[in-house]
Amino acid sequence: MADRLRDGPRSSSGDSAGGPKTAQMPRQVEPCRGSEDSRESRRELPRWMRLYFYGMHGVTLDVLLSSVQGVLKDRDPKLVGFSSPYLCIMHSLTHFALEKIYSQKRCFRGRPVVFHLVFYPSVYIGLQILIGNISTLTEQVRMISGTQLAVHYILALYFAHVFHRGLSRLQYHPSCPADPQSKSSPEDSAPVPGPPHSLPGFVRFLFFGMHGFLDEVIFTSIFNLVETSDRTLSGYTSLWSFMMYGSCSFVVEKLYLYLHFSRGWGMWRRLPIYVCFIYTWELSWGLVLRQFDACSWDYSHYPHNFMGLITLLYLPGWVCLSLYQDVLSNVLLRIKCTKDVTDLSGKNGEVNGQVESKKKIL
Repeated sequence: MADRLRDGPRSSSGDSAGGPKTAQMPRQVEPCRGSEDSRESRRELPRWMRLYFYGMHGVTLDVLLSSVQGVLKDRDPKLVGFSSPYLCIMHSLTHFALEKIYSQKRCFRGRPVVFHLVFYPSVYIGLQILIGNISTLTEQVRMISGTQLAVHYILALYFAHVFHRGLSRLQYHPSCPADPQSKSSPEDSAPVPGPPHSLPGFVRFLFFGMHGFLDEVIFTSIFNLVETSDRTLSGYTSLWSFMMYGSCSFVVEKLYLYLHFSRGWGMWRRLPIYVCFIYTWELSWGLVLRQFDACSWDYSHYPHNFMGLITLLYLPGWVCLSLYQDVLSNVLLRIKCTKDVTDLSGKNGEVNGQVESKKKIL
């Protein structure tokens, strides 16, 4: 942590045998049975959830860009990257502002090129320059190089063409049962346009990996504040941590689904298994990375360490993260992917002033 530079066949319509078939509109059935307003609640991800994800995504980009810069400069296999809680908050706010800008693309009806290649990138680059100057906390305006400008423009295209579009296909179903094995009634299996599906495994892996970055940046920044009185709250992690946290949390989620829903184990019976697996995973990754001089942590100076790769000093931290892991898993179980595009202002499928086809697959 602190020393790391570190989830029945469709029945025939109700036509009588041999009778004339009549065209009927398909019944629209809620994907989860619940209150009358469940349809309203699944239009888009809640605002708090989007802000949470925006901050986490921004920290990931910070770590990725700074680690790549470090590799190009020093050829360091540890792939160390940096960010801070301050930047996390700034990313949440700027991403939220960019969401509002993106929702105005309908104003550029018939001129999508102007929006996607000129207007949106200009706003994005301006906000990134603003963030960079705020984070340095200096009176002198910091200018950006041509390379940085090109990187920001590429990221703006990514946000406009990939990020916002993908996020608009996610829906939150608070009334869904958390149990993924719960059986729906035959009525719930009736065909609906754009039926939601659970998040694919690779999306869950990406989420857990990004959350691992956020965990380590926050922990190391607080550790630096306590140890060195660093008020900039600069934190660090490693690109290898993305793979470690992503894969570890993905397996722990599978353990949660099996032990809780299939075996009926309570939290305090599952917790020791979680912690033992986390320590085993950290030790295994450390042994492999150490062979390539890519291990970004060393606990040799801490008490109760084993080979400098794991230490009981961090047991309280792993316990807290294990408890929080179940909370994250329950939230992810209620997020569904839909084939329909719902823009972030709550209107369905409008892109550049035109209605996008609902047959577009995620």
